[in-house]
Amino acid sequence: MNAPAAPARLGHDRPLRVAIIGNPNTGKTTLFNALTGLRQRVGNFAGVTVERVEGAFTLGDGRRVTILDLPGSYSLTVGSPDEQIALEVLLKRDASHWDPDVVLVVVDAVHLDRNLFFASQVCELGLPVVIALNQIDVAKSQGITIDIPELIHELGVPVIPTVASRGEGLAPLRNALFTAAALPAPTSRFAIDASAETSLARHKWIGEVVERTVTRRARSLDTPSDRVDAIALHRVGGPLLFLVIMALVFQAVFSWAAPLQDAIESLVLAIGHRVGEVLPEGDLRSLVVDGVFAGVGSVLVFLPQIAILFGFIGLLEQSGYMARAAFLMDGLMRRVGLHGKSFIPMLSGYACAVPGIMATRTIEDPKDRLATILVVPLMSCSARLPVYTLLIGTFIPALPLIPGLDLQGATMLLMYLLGTVTALAIAALFRKTLLRGPVRPMILELPPYRWPAPQSLLVSVWQRCQVFLRRAGTVILSLSIVLWALATYPRAPADATRTAEQQQEAQLVHSALGRFGKAIEPAVAPLGYDWKIGVSIVASFAAREVFVSTMGTIYGVGGEDDAALADRLRTETDSSGAPVYTPLIAVGLMVFYVYALMCMSTIAVTVREAGGGRIGWRWATIQFVYMLALAYAAAWLVLVIGRALGFS
Repeated sequence: MNAPAAPARLGHDRPLRVAIIGNPNTGKTTLFNALTGLRQRVGNFAGVTVERVEGAFTLGDGRRVTILDLPGSYSLTVGSPDEQIALEVLLKRDASHWDPDVVLVVVDAVHLDRNLFFASQVCELGLPVVIALNQIDVAKSQGITIDIPELIHELGVPVIPTVASRGEGLAPLRNALFTAAALPAPTSRFAIDASAETSLARHKWIGEVVERTVTRRARSLDTPSDRVDAIALHRVGGPLLFLVIMALVFQAVFSWAAPLQDAIESLVLAIGHRVGEVLPEGDLRSLVVDGVFAGVGSVLVFLPQIAILFGFIGLLEQSGYMARAAFLMDGLMRRVGLHGKSFIPMLSGYACAVPGIMATRTIEDPKDRLATILVVPLMSCSARLPVYTLLIGTFIPALPLIPGLDLQGATMLLMYLLGTVTALAIAALFRKTLLRGPVRPMILELPPYRWPAPQSLLVSVWQRCQVFLRRAGTVILSLSIVLWALATYPRAPADATRTAEQQQEAQLVHSALGRFGKAIEPAVAPLGYDWKIGVSIVASFAAREVFVSTMGTIYGVGGEDDAALADRLRTETDSSGAPVYTPLIAVGLMVFYVYALMCMSTIAVTVREAGGGRIGWRWATIQFVYMLALAYAAAWLVLVIGRALGFS
């Protein structure tokens, strides 16, 4: 392995480039967010689907820095795609030619001996290095004292103590990055571990360094983390606590978001009315009001709920509880043939299936990894949230069940549990048939509990909200315009004997959208759906939340933008006067969306992560077909069983 060439001296025309890297659970992302704040942009590494987050900051004297957040790694001996990408950047072989001037290695002060193995490897690459000795406050609270000057002497690189969650040590760290860029690269002690002898020599040297630099006093056996874990990891109390936390999260999604939702809906309607008053009567006004505002606006109202959901997920991750949840689930995961590490990607799937599938790279066994990839999309992602929220809020009453939980929150929880339980069952089926093989034991590091950093939490929520807003401004906007055109043309003949509502319905039926809907109606009729629901389902194969915008566009045509979509759904009737939407239909539709794979991005990442090329497409096809068949069968069973029990 050849080391990269020494960095050229910086000019004044470009910022300093810093690659930030470290072991998982060192606080790397928290430090990255603390340094860059909201000045971040999210994309993918060139040629792969691994998420790439790049941020920036400027010192008071005008010096600029851009930071690339590399995937967490345990070693430069490549064992996963994430580690391969990190190594390519550090060796200046990245396809986008993002060559770092300095490497910032984040080290956990509590586990210095464990983290120094990777940090020392990075020091062998011939690049200037700065080490952020993070969580120094936690180390002190546990009786760990680190002689930082001696550690600097031993490593030959700047070492800056930091507390990323509180923003401590950021100023000297920023200055150290520029200082390091002007210094020679650290002296190489070992070759990159290509042999057992080299690895043993490195471990021996690390032990000597820790012995000279770290002092530990006797640690209490009853720390706050231990007391919390006595409950959180209890064989009975732990799972119950996890279930209670999830129930509170989904109840909060409804109760906390309601005022903000009402405000956004009022704002969208007010702007729509104002624009409608300014624009002359005609197709342009109809496009803007009935197409753009009815379509995009109907989805934007769910932004507060998505922000709350991501906020809770970030809170659980940064506090250290998510790792406990994975530990609790290890026994269950092994019973269904999955590795305990599979639960972390599945939990990530609650936010979005795409990063959830990418997170399977931490699973070493190919069959474990592939089985996890195939079931991650069954976890209810944030794109399903607008669908659930619309249908639950419209047709499920807010009847109190227990303190802090009503029927709406319980229904939401049920949808998430349904996807999770089914994912485990399908995974067991795959592991006993197409992906048969032994299950490896799990080794999982439980990070100490810590208070989440407010700024880091805010940044992570804002990043995900930006993704949602970009989808609303691109995919959903584009489809809303297309659907408006399909619902508007060809024009139905005017009939003075019709009411405005009858003319609107006649226009929809006569339009290209109506004709397409009528053509596919026989396929969805067994589920109790009309052609409008069928059209909305087909449109949402681009992205699940498009279902809501499609319904908004369909019911916005005709100028009745002042009626909320929920009210339109409650009052919608068929030709016989019977309601089209009932609680039973709403539940069946939610169950359909629990199972159906309606996300082109998920299909694309499955193709790549499952092997690419023909192999990747084969597994992606299996994934799409089994999920669609499951969705159709489950929705049909809900309707049949519900009617047999007397529900409407």
